[in-house]
Order: sequence, then C-alpha cells, then structure tokens
Amino acid sequence: MLMSLSSLSLLLLAGASPLAVGQEVPTVTAPPEPAAPAPVPGDEDRTPDDVQRSSVSSDIVVTARRRAEQVQDVPIPISVVGVKELDSTGSFNVQRLQQLQPTLQFYSTNPRNSSVNIRGLGAPLGLTNDGIDQGVGVYIDQVYFSRVAVATLDFLDVQQVETLRGPQGTLYGKNTVAGAISITSKAPSFDFEGRAELTVGNLEFKQAKASISGPLADTVAVRLGLSTTTRRGTIYNVASDNWVNAQDNVGLRGALLWNASDTASITLSGDWNRQNPECCAQIYAKYGPTQRAANRQYPALTAALNYAPPSTNAFDRLTDLDSELNALNELGGVSLRGEYEIGSGTLTSVSAWRFWNWGPANDRDFTGLPVTTLSQNPTKQTQYTQELRYAGKGDGFDYVVGLFGFYQDIHTTGTQRQGPAASRWLISPSARDATAPGSPFLYLDPTVLDGLTAANDIRLKNFSGALFAKANWDVTDQITLSPGIRVNYDDKVGSYVSIVTDGQGRLVPATGGTPRQVEQRTAVTPQAFRDEAYRAWNVSYDFTASYKPAQDVLLYATYAHTFKSGGLNLNGVPVVAGVAQTQFAQVDPEKVDHFELGVKSQFWDRKATLNVTGFWTSIRDYQALVNDGQNSTLRGYLANAGKVRVRGVEADFSIRPSERFKLYTNGAFTDHEYVEFTNAPCPPERSGGTAAPVGSAGGTPGVPGQLSPVVCDISGQWLPGISKWAFSYGGELNQPLGLFGLDGQIYFAADANSRSKFSSNASRSIYTDIDGYTLANFRLGFRTDDFNIFGWVRNAFDAEYYDVLATTPGNTGLIAGQPGDPRTYGLTLSKSF
Repeated sequence: MLMSLSSLSLLLLAGASPLAVGQEVPTVTAPPEPAAPAPVPGDEDRTPDDVQRSSVSSDIVVTARRRAEQVQDVPIPISVVGVKELDSTGSFNVQRLQQLQPTLQFYSTNPRNSSVNIRGLGAPLGLTNDGIDQGVGVYIDQVYFSRVAVATLDFLDVQQVETLRGPQGTLYGKNTVAGAISITSKAPSFDFEGRAELTVGNLEFKQAKASISGPLADTVAVRLGLSTTTRRGTIYNVASDNWVNAQDNVGLRGALLWNASDTASITLSGDWNRQNPECCAQIYAKYGPTQRAANRQYPALTAALNYAPPSTNAFDRLTDLDSELNALNELGGVSLRGEYEIGSGTLTSVSAWRFWNWGPANDRDFTGLPVTTLSQNPTKQTQYTQELRYAGKGDGFDYVVGLFGFYQDIHTTGTQRQGPAASRWLISPSARDATAPGSPFLYLDPTVLDGLTAANDIRLKNFSGALFAKANWDVTDQITLSPGIRVNYDDKVGSYVSIVTDGQGRLVPATGGTPRQVEQRTAVTPQAFRDEAYRAWNVSYDFTASYKPAQDVLLYATYAHTFKSGGLNLNGVPVVAGVAQTQFAQVDPEKVDHFELGVKSQFWDRKATLNVTGFWTSIRDYQALVNDGQNSTLRGYLANAGKVRVRGVEADFSIRPSERFKLYTNGAFTDHEYVEFTNAPCPPERSGGTAAPVGSAGGTPGVPGQLSPVVCDISGQWLPGISKWAFSYGGELNQPLGLFGLDGQIYFAADANSRSKFSSNASRSIYTDIDGYTLANFRLGFRTDDFNIFGWVRNAFDAEYYDVLATTPGNTGLIAGQPGDPRTYGLTLSKSF
C-alpha cells in the first residue's frame, strides 16, 4: 500500500521486533517517491552481495521518523509477518496467526463470540457485550474495525500483518490498552502484475486466491483481489447426518490509487467478506459435579429423559445437536485515504464507512434434547470513522498530531425459545402448582416451559472522539525521548428490552403470577431499561526513553498510563422484584498502568537477532463477569473487578548463518492473577444448590446439602486464556535445484507452537482448565522467483486439544468443549507474473 510518513508513524513509530526468520522483507516508502535508505552504520565497506548474504529478517527499512532506519532502531515490541510467511505457513486468518506469535491469543465459539487478546488482555473471555470496547484494536489499511468478528475472516490480498504489544493510543486512532493488530493490504501497482494460488487438502479443503494490479493511466493504478475457502466440518452430527463446524468464506477487495500530483495521492478502497458455514457446535466434553442436588445434575437428568450423547469422548468428534446451526458473518465497507505533503511534513486523512451483519443459529443446551430449541442474536452494525494526522519534522525532533472520530450504531434482535425438555431440565423437583388439583410437580409437566420465548431488543449508539500527539526528541545521537498524550471523549446510549411470552403467546409478568409463571420467569427473566447513557472524558499519556550504546544495540524503557473506555451492560442486569437494577447498567473504565523494559540487539555480523522485553501491566476496575446467582456462571453480567496484574518476559531470537539455513524461536513467560476480585461468579464445582447470602462462607464444596455461595472471592486466581509459558519456533533448510527445466530451490520447513495449561473459564475451575499442547507443522516444496509448489501437514502428530471448554446453562455439571483441528494435510500451488 502507498503509505505516507504519517501513516508509518501511526503503524511503526513505536518500533518493531524482528520478523520471523524466512519472511519477506517489506520496504515501506513515502509518496510519491520512495525514500532512499540511508547507509546503515557498518555497511560502508560491504558489497550489496555481502549485505544480502548476512542479512536477517530484522533488516526492515522504515521511514517512520522522516528518515530511513532499521526496525531494530525503534523502541516498542511489534511482531511483523509478511506475505510470504502468511502464504507458506497457511496463516490465512488471526486464529492461524496466533500460532506464530506466542503472546497473541484468539478465542472464538462463533464470530460474534470472539476475543483477541495480547498478553492475555483485551476482552473478558466468555461474554460478548455490545456496550463495551475491545482492548485490542484491529486495523485494516489504517481503518479501525470495532467488531472482533473481522478477525475470523480470511486475510484478503494482504502484504503484512503487524502486532503491536502494549497500550496504544497516542499514535493510533482508537485507544487500546493491550495492543493492536494492523493489517496492510497490497498496494495498487503501476507495473502490471498478478498472482494466483490454489490449495487442496483433506477434509475437502479448497482455497483459491487471486489478485491482479496495473495502471489505468499515468497517474492511476488499480488492484483487485479475491479469496475463497471451503472445508468440510470437523464434527459429525448424527442427528442431521451432516458434518458441522465447516468453513465457507469468500472475500473481494478493490483499490484505486491516484497520484494527483508530486505531493498528493488518494487511495479509494472497498471490500466485501462473507462467511456462511454450518457452525458452531460445542459438544460433550465431560461431567463435573456441582453443588446442586443429585437429581438436578446431568447424569440424573439425562437418565430421566432416556438420553445419552453419541460419545463421551469429544475427540470421537460426534454430536447430536438438534437445533439449526449457522454462522452467517458479513462485513464490508469503503475507505478514502488522502496523503498530502505540506511544509516539513505530511497530512493524512482516512475516512471510512463499514457495516457488519451477523445471522446466527445456535444450540445453547449443547445436547440432542429439546431444552433450548432456538437461541440467536442477529445483529446489524454500521460505523463511520474519520482520522486526520500530520507528521512533521523540526531541528532534532519529529512529531505526529492527530484527530480521530468514531461513530457506530448497533441493533441486536435476540430470541431464545425453550422446548418440551426444558421443564425437566430447569425446574426444581420440589416446585408444585398449589393452585391445581393434587398440587402437581411442575418439572413433570413439559407444557410449563415448552414454547417459552424471550424476544430481546438491544440498541447502542456510540460516539468516540480524540486528540492525540507523539514526539521524538533526539537529545544526543544515542538518546531519544518520546512523550505522547491523548485526550478522549466517549458518549454511549443504549437500551435493553427482553419480553417473555409463554407457549400460548401470553405475556409472562415481571412479578407475581401463578406458580407456573414464577418458574417461567426463573428460566427466562423479562426486563427492560432504555436510553441508559455513559459519557466521560479521559486522558492517557506515555513516555519512552531509548538509548543506543552501540550500533547494533538499543535499550528502551516505557511507562504508559491509559484506560479502556467504560460502557453499558447490554446483556441484561440483575432483576429484583421484577425491577431491572439499572445501577448496574454502567461499567466503569479500566485504569491501566504499564511498564516496559527492552533490549534489541544484532550480532554475529548481523546474522543473528535477539530481542528481550520485560513488562508489567496493572489494571484497576478490570471489566469482567460477575454473578447474580442466575442460571450460568458464564451468563452473569459485566461489571468491574478490583484489580488484575499481568507481568512477564518475552524473547525473540532469529539466526541465518547462510542462505541455506535459517531458524527462529519466540517465547513468553507470563505471570497473571486477579489481585482483587471479590464479586466473581463461582466456578461450577462451587455453584448451585441453596444460595447463601452474599459474603457468607457458603458451605463446603463437594458436600451434598451444604449451602453454596452466589458470589465467590477468586483473588489470587488465574485470569482466563493465559498460559504461563508459550513458544513458537521453526526453521528452513534449502538447496539449489533444477527441476522441470527451472532453476530454483528445494526446501524443507517446520514450525511449531507450544503452550502450557490455561484456564478457559471466567472463574478458574478444575473442570475447565485446558492442558498444554504442542502443534507441529511441516512443509516440503520447490520454488523459483515466481513459482512455488509444496506439500504441507498441520498438527502433524494429531495432538488432541481444546480451543475452548465452557460451563453450560443450568449448572447441571455438563462441560461443553470445542476440539481443535485434527491433523490436516494438502498441496499448495502458486504462480506470480
């Protein structure tokens, strides 16, 4: 993509860590003429061939500070994955990308219920809420995407992906406390060019990518790209005789570049992306006893209904879900970017409109029983963004100042309907209808809950505006000081209305009513609040000091004080005596203090690179799930925990002793805990039964008949989703070879990632810890400058692992899981011209 200095400041001013070894080295330039790279100290006596032979992937030339410089000279950790590595490793979406970057975590039970975290921070695991912001920003071609659903889509005609770790906001449009993922598409070219790629594999995997670019006139160029992916599902549904959790993706992108003058360029881009697979099933993983009475737990309930799952081993990959599954995910939009050289700097304007349509169908009882027969939250969202930045340079300093505006409108219309098995599953065996002859037990009457329907209407209008600035002052040739500041305003107005009707279409009252209506209201709670507002100003700031004691060593230290915007709780609030407790509708902002120390180094004639970063992030008023004693620990409401802390060390090492061999390894140690969280939802082994008062001891877990707490103190426990240890590593061997009359290379490459145990529940549970695992991938192929053919295998040793384990509604002890992909293999062929 054609990029200005201000664009580079947005993406790279903070600095970057090395590319993984073997990645294409992108050169970033400013319009309209590429800036000539300045000589790198120490290279004066080396020939171009010498430099090429000794270079490692850290030799990326950037012009972020109005001068050409190595990425090793900019002081913030950022991982960059280029187009060649994306293609060769099969990293065609963010979920695949996390296997190359150990501090990037991606969790998804469907596109809407997805979270992208960096260093374990970003979004609360297990709950999607329209009323709060993400902690990790996703940007495509400098446009902020407010929906994490975009992270589930295939990369489309991408040049490179950059993952910035740590708080962003004094250079980025949207404030993000954990980091940002910046995706850069390939730019229109004034030389005619194109590329096509075709991949086939097991599980009926088929993927095709194509792009073409060239001039329309002397000053106008165009680029068009297409991507499509299909794959059979990995879970067999014996009820529908069909494979589910499939892939069905298609994407289109076009860009038009006009070099209006020697000092001005304009890029118009548009894209459309759609997923429409039969997805997403979570299946029986295990049973974990709760504090409920035995006759209200999973073994007794299924026995009473004469039901058994098709397998109790999730890696048999069988299910019998009886509700429709679908995950229609459609996104698109247009953007206009103008870049103008004015005075000593460049003015950049980025204007964009985007839409998101979500059309799901789910089975939320996770069984083949008709407990919940319909559960879906279709959503429509539109957003508008406008960013203005000016990047300038003075005597011994450079700077960026910017304005950012964001507006979105979200409308969600959810429906949940209970089936004939819901009465037995959800109603207490002791509940009777005293108004009927013989006082019958209600749980034996399927008509009590059959057809019970909650129709939800959720709306949000959200404006965010900010002024931000960042400067770099070269105190000496070795010392640079970089202060930054951001002033931010948020305005959110939202509504949540849930209307509940019984199987005959009669309104279920919010209070009072018959015993049947009381049980109906317990299963699905009606409530409403309208036009709740959150409005606040916030100020963020950061400061980085860097010191270069030698030409290939950079030391830096950063402190950032920032925030994650507060918001509205648009998944419902606690209800007392039929009244929604709207004092819980607002969620306070997170307050973040972040410290970082790092060193970047090259040695062995720059054949090797070693970067090490230590970080400490402390968050007060952490936005997390709390519990109100309702059906599920994952269906609580959003509020603020007291304090969390994440700290650790990251190291990136790469080496390329010759053109024939290269190797890399990246690792992270992360220590994490809820420092103070006294109002957490209880884990399943401590939930259910007779509720104890808030703050009481609650009884003894595992002892039938004892009181169990509604709220638990989980201070000192793990945060979800974070492994203490995580690694990615790989390498390549190649040898020149003539084949089919072509001069090229035969190569063998391997990459793998390993992670230790992590929690998959908002409150850590003995039932939802996911054991550590290693995924290994291999490739063998032949390539030339414009042709590549290789065979590949992913998860080569067929490791059995879970992406997610989750508790299920009703506190029955059923734990549902989403098994990770099994071994896959295939063949890829690509040709450029």
